[in-house]
Amino acid sequence: MTDLLVAEGLVRIYSARRGLLGKAAPVRAVDGISLCVRRGETLGIVGESGSGKSTLGRMLLGVDPLQGGEVRYAGTPMPPAGTAEWRRLRARMQMVYQDPLSALDRRLTIAAQIREPLDIHKIGDAAFRAARVDELMRAVGLRPDQAGRYPHELSGGQRQRVVIARALATGPDLLVCDEPVSALDVSIQAQVVNLLRNLQASAGLAMVFISHDLKVVRNLCDRVAVMYLGRVVEEGPAEDLFADPRHPYTRALISSVPEPGRPLDGRVILQGEPPNPAKRPPGCAFHPRCALATDICRGSVPQLRKAGPGRAAACHHFDGADAARAA
Repeated sequence: MTDLLVAEGLVRIYSARRGLLGKAAPVRAVDGISLCVRRGETLGIVGESGSGKSTLGRMLLGVDPLQGGEVRYAGTPMPPAGTAEWRRLRARMQMVYQDPLSALDRRLTIAAQIREPLDIHKIGDAAFRAARVDELMRAVGLRPDQAGRYPHELSGGQRQRVVIARALATGPDLLVCDEPVSALDVSIQAQVVNLLRNLQASAGLAMVFISHDLKVVRNLCDRVAVMYLGRVVEEGPAEDLFADPRHPYTRALISSVPEPGRPLDGRVILQGEPPNPAKRPPGCAFHPRCALATDICRGSVPQLRKAGPGRAAACHHFDGADAARAA
C-alpha cells in the first residue's frame, strides 16, 4: 500500500491575547507533527478538545497555511493555498465538516450544492452534472425527490449525507472528515459510519477521520494517531493500539470508553484539565497528569520512538507503562 499524503514536521502557531491590553502569547496548535496516509486506508486522529486535531486536518488540505514543515500529495509538494495549482488539487482532496447545517448554503437546493464542485472545477457538461448529482444522491441514500429541497427541510443525518455527496462529487482520492458524526444521534451515527465504510470500499478512498469518539474510530479506522497539545504521542494499527496502548494518555482515553460488563473500578481517571496551550509545561506536556511521571519527564521532551511493529510512542517510560499495566 503506497503513501498518498505525507506530512513532515508540520507547525502552526496562533497568537492568543488575554483581554484587550493583554500581552500576546504563542499557542502551538500543531507542533512538529509527521504522519502519512496510505491509499485506500483510514487514519484516525483522536484526542481531547484543544489538542489540535481540526487544525491538523485543515493543514493537510492546505486550507490553513504551514508555518513549518511540508505536505506532499502523491509525491508532489502541496502548492500554496489560493493558487490555480492548489485549486486543481482540491478536486482530489475534499473535507467533510462537523456541522452540516453550517457547511451548507441555506439558500440553495440540495441538488445545486452537490453540483457546485462540478461547476467550480468545470467537470462535464450540464447533462453529465445532472446525472452525477442523481448518482451521488442514490449512493449516499438520498431520494431523487429530495433534490429540490433546502437544508432546513432535511434531518441532521440527511444533511450530513448531502455534505458527503458534495465532497465525493469530483471523485477525490482523499477525504478529511472532521468530527462528521459528533452532532448526530447514535442511530444516525451508525448509518453515516456504515455509509463512509461502504463508499471507501467501493471507491478506494483514503480518509483522515478526526474524532473524539473512540468507539467510532475503532470501528472505522485502520491506523490511529493520538494527539495531545499539538503533538502525536502514539501511533499504530487500530487493533493493536486499542488492545495494547503504550502511552499513558492513550491508556486513559481507551479506559474512558464504557463497555458492557466491564467494571468501572479498573478505569484510568485523568486528573485535572489539559494545560493551557499558551503555557505548555516543560518536558513532556502530559507529565502533570501522568501517574508514571519522573524527573526526566519534567525536563525532557520525549520523541516518538518504535514501540512495536508499525507502532510508535512518545513516552520516556512506555516500557514502564507496560510493567504498570501488568502489575
